[in-house]
Amino acid sequence: MPENKVSSFKIASDVSIGGDFLPVLIAGPCVIESEEMALSHAEMISGIAKRVGMPYIFKASYDKANRSSHNSFRGPGTEKGLQILEKIKNTYEIPVLTDCHSVSEIKAAGEVVDIIQIPAFLCRQTDLLFAAAKTGICVNIKKGQFLAPDDMGNVIEKVKVAGGKRITITERGTSFGYNRLIVDFTGLVRMRKFGCPIIFDATHSVQMPGGLGDRTGGESEYAAYLAWAAAAVGVDGLFIEAHENPAEALSDGPNMIPLNKLEDVLRRFINIFLKGSRGI
Repeated sequence: MPENKVSSFKIASDVSIGGDFLPVLIAGPCVIESEEMALSHAEMISGIAKRVGMPYIFKASYDKANRSSHNSFRGPGTEKGLQILEKIKNTYEIPVLTDCHSVSEIKAAGEVVDIIQIPAFLCRQTDLLFAAAKTGICVNIKKGQFLAPDDMGNVIEKVKVAGGKRITITERGTSFGYNRLIVDFTGLVRMRKFGCPIIFDATHSVQMPGGLGDRTGGESEYAAYLAWAAAAVGVDGLFIEAHENPAEALSDGPNMIPLNKLEDVLRRFINIFLKGSRGI
């Protein structure tokens, strides 16, 4: 296996990513459905992460700007959503991540969250990348479903030119057509040459974009297998959307992992990783 080393850096005082650190877990519901729901999920997932020994970063969106239908639930919005994320951060003493869809959101988000995520379909938006980089916090860029792994070099360079020093890249599948995504695991190896920590998004990789007509479908039963495959290749983080009851989730339910199955998925992930995956 090629020895492509990546940088390592702190996300929070007790959470580091990259280098020889254990993979971080980035997990939470797709969207903030309510304050109570977000807090309860953060508490439950935090407990699971501690039991399996994975550093944890809570993830949820305050606004889903890319829903299939204009009738779909989008979230509580920037102001209320960031208040909830700040409460989660302070209550459970865990770092938080959220995605930003426009430059106008970046400043407010950067004052609360520990990681700004650039959505896959916006990963080449120069102004958005520049604004995220200038906050000085970590920028997690999701590889566009329409890009080859090597294309991420130009995206990373935009963040670096704007002063970004802490950059992570997330693989979430490549468009195959007809509502399907395919994961090329060699892409994890190829992107590692850029020197940034590599994260694998198991649940968005089983999405079926627009597969249910007015909303996205998914095949959540395969998400765990993709996560375990990524552990075998070697990654610096695992991104999973999880929900107490995916059937009632207001966004991305068909591809989310039920909370009652998450611990088993993560235990196997860590076991595979520790058995010598660190190949890339």
